Amino acid sequence: MANKQIKIKLVKSLIGASEAQRKVVAALGLTKKDQIVEHYDSPTIMGMYNKVSHLLAIVE
Repeated sequence: MANKQIKIKLVKSLIGASEAQRKVVAALGLTKKDQIVEHYDSPTIMGMYNKVSHLLAIVE
């Protein structure tokens, strides 16, 4: 399970997002709308995803 990779996509703009939300998105490696990054499915990454889930989507 720890080796499984997930693709995370930034589906909404960061305009109007709080500074804390911007930092979480940046820490995930996302800078532009519709950009996709791959991360391992770890509790740390999923916690970050849950913080800003309204801005992101998991792509299969």
